[in-house]
Amino acid sequence: MKSLIALLAAATVASTAFAANTIEKLPSGVVVEHLKQGTGPQPTAEDIVRVNYRGTLANGTEFDSSAKHGGPATFPLGQVIPCWTQGVQKMRVGGKARLTCPAATAYGDRAVGPIPPNSDLTFEVELLQIGK
Repeated sequence: MKSLIALLAAATVASTAFAANTIEKLPSGVVVEHLKQGTGPQPTAEDIVRVNYRGTLANGTEFDSSAKHGGPATFPLGQVIPCWTQGVQKMRVGGKARLTCPAATAYGDRAVGPIPPNSDLTFEVELLQIGK
């Protein structure tokens, strides 16, 4: 009996931990994988957000991060690539997510710095704060 209770307890803990990684696929093809659920408010495209982030190419090469710029970045959410505008709106303050961005929702056929044209991108984003 004790082993059955231990097994059920372990299964409950495992399913609770797994539930944190919910995945949403948006109509645009953007995938939002919630790595840590936030408990604060959700931003809108009209908000200014403060985030930590790390961006990588499909092969895993990092092309940018907020750490490279000395800390969190602050910007109007409606004035960035569509993947960010769409994906970050699905987050809550205090949360962390992995955004998988099809090229069409990132920079499309334009090369931007170290990012080649038609690149699918991945960002790990931690939403720290929302302003107006």
